[in-house]
Amino acid sequence: MLCTCSREQYRFEEALATPPDGQVTKDESQVSGLSSKINEGEAKPDDGSIEEAETSLREAFTLNNEEARALLGRLEYQRGNFEGALQVFDGIDIGVLVPRLRYFASDRARNRRYRSRIESAVTACLHTASLLFEAKYLKAKCLQKLGRPVEAAEECRHVMAVYEAALPQGLPSSWTGDNKLSETVGKAAELLPKTLIEAGQVQEAIAAYRRALLGSFSLDSENSARIHKEFAVLLLYGGVEASAPSLASHSEGAFVPKNNLEESILLFLLLLRQSTLRTIPWDPTIIEHLSFALSVCGQSEFLAQQYEMLLPGTQSRAERWYNLALCYSGASQSDVALNLLRKSLNPVEKPDDVPSLLLAAKLCAKDVKLSSEGVGYAERAVENAKGGFEYMKGAALHVLGVVLGLKVKASLSDSERTKLQAQALSALQAAASIEKEDPKVIFDLALEYAEQRNLTLALDCAKKFIDLSGGASAQGWKLLALILSAQQRFGDAEAALDAALDDTGKWEQGELLRLKAKIQMAQGQSMRAVETYRLLLALVQAQRKSFEAGSWRHKVGESVEQVEVWQGLATVYTSLEQWRDAEICLEKAQGLRGSSAVTWHGAGALHEARGNVQDALAAYNNALAVDPDHVPSKVSTGSLLRQRGGNSLPVARSFLTDALRSEPTNHLAWYNLGMLHKVEGRAREAADCFQAAFLLEQSAPVERFSSVLPALFW
Repeated sequence: MLCTCSREQYRFEEALATPPDGQVTKDESQVSGLSSKINEGEAKPDDGSIEEAETSLREAFTLNNEEARALLGRLEYQRGNFEGALQVFDGIDIGVLVPRLRYFASDRARNRRYRSRIESAVTACLHTASLLFEAKYLKAKCLQKLGRPVEAAEECRHVMAVYEAALPQGLPSSWTGDNKLSETVGKAAELLPKTLIEAGQVQEAIAAYRRALLGSFSLDSENSARIHKEFAVLLLYGGVEASAPSLASHSEGAFVPKNNLEESILLFLLLLRQSTLRTIPWDPTIIEHLSFALSVCGQSEFLAQQYEMLLPGTQSRAERWYNLALCYSGASQSDVALNLLRKSLNPVEKPDDVPSLLLAAKLCAKDVKLSSEGVGYAERAVENAKGGFEYMKGAALHVLGVVLGLKVKASLSDSERTKLQAQALSALQAAASIEKEDPKVIFDLALEYAEQRNLTLALDCAKKFIDLSGGASAQGWKLLALILSAQQRFGDAEAALDAALDDTGKWEQGELLRLKAKIQMAQGQSMRAVETYRLLLALVQAQRKSFEAGSWRHKVGESVEQVEVWQGLATVYTSLEQWRDAEICLEKAQGLRGSSAVTWHGAGALHEARGNVQDALAAYNNALAVDPDHVPSKVSTGSLLRQRGGNSLPVARSFLTDALRSEPTNHLAWYNLGMLHKVEGRAREAADCFQAAFLLEQSAPVERFSSVLPALFW
């Protein structure tokens, strides 16, 4: 029989020349209707042996042995009898289909005289091929379900190899009647990498995915999309670096991914484009995976473009604005992100959406001028953190505590400042009671304690943070060292930094080395500080060579710039009265960043140390012209004007009080203000200022606590 593609050897021409009338049509209808008959109970095998069932099927439908076994095996598989199905499927050979499928796909077959008979023979042969290919695929599924993934993979490979051998160009476009064969092969191509992953052969699975996508298996759009997605997910989260794709599979000038991340991003972009063109159904997980991948490599702005290109109706307006705000926030465009969130939180949109409120509050926490707006968002987030958002209450209190701490710096009265400090501390304590094991909450609580000079509790929280983070955070060690320096325990602070340098990565050591140099300066060890700065300078220069300009700082995180090292060295050489070395360092700093308040202040300190008061005042004035809020320059200017006396005293008082308004814990400002009161004969006010200066100096760190970045922004 032509439809059965049996192993009987005969020439194709003889078979086509003398086909029995009606034979093909009859077998075609029998094969196509066989599956439904079995499912409906019209034809069931006997409950006896496999051989008896085969005989029953052959007699009922004029099938050959392999076709009967394929149908019986499918029935056993559907019943869940995988062992029985395996026994039935054994012995089925799809290799015999290769010559006949290859012949029917050739031009020679399409050009013969008996066109109608050939078309019928093609249809019948496709039905048979579909049946036997499905049997091999179901055999692979049985092996997988029985925990034999290696054997299952071999069956899938065999299916794909036979298909490629028979139809190297895929199904001919003229074979439009039945796509069951290509559907089965597509399922086998999809199953192969899964079984290889189950067998622990990840590299082979990667090769299988590439083979499925690059081969001519006539995959339909949804099957291809599933393979694309599964492959991209494996590359993104698999934890195994994939071998480079073969250059032979790429056309000249085509983009070749360099690593897993690039290849997964490329695959997700292809899927997103197909989804946008509506060739595949919309799958929200595609944009979610793509968001993660692009965020990892710092391409937040490009991700925003992908969200903007989504078709209307794919996401709600508020959801799209929130996602875009996340992207622009990651791209350091906080103003754009905040404007999008303001639209999203409009009363007619989603005014009580907790994630949007938290992100808006977090963005406001980066700017003192927006602190009041941020407090409003954070309070609304705490209020709405209930029901489905109850789990976010700790995070909402965390954000509220940080933004309240920022608002303290914008307050003008002592009473308001004290009230805000108490509220900030209360919010962070409540967050810590909910999120007991969240190291970021503990860190920001420690930082708030330190800002309020409650050093004992700050030290306890800092130590707890280091325990929770495993000592892997440079910021945690920095905060611990600052707290110890505020307790005047400089030796312990330096020992903590030495431990941190051993536990942190090379590119994270910049802040630690700079702080170590300042602690050495506080101990009067200026020459050791010079050596530490030299190590820091070498590290910073190595960083600049290792990372591309403009992106290296983002990759390293909060790091040290070269200009800061030269400024620190200038301070050390000024204290050593090595004027020429200090001048050289300042020239280097000015060459890197000409208009910097810190550099101008360093120049003023050098002039002041050399007795050039007028030049020092001019330098401090330049610093304030660059940054009107630069507190050290205000204090230094007020100090020099106080020493002048006379008509300069009111101006000096203005500078000093303005400095204390911005930084109430600056002991030098309190001291100079006390000296000014003393000169003007106000002994009581002077005594109060001296007492405040003494107490603050006893708890003053070598670097302001505000230089530490809150964990909320990590």
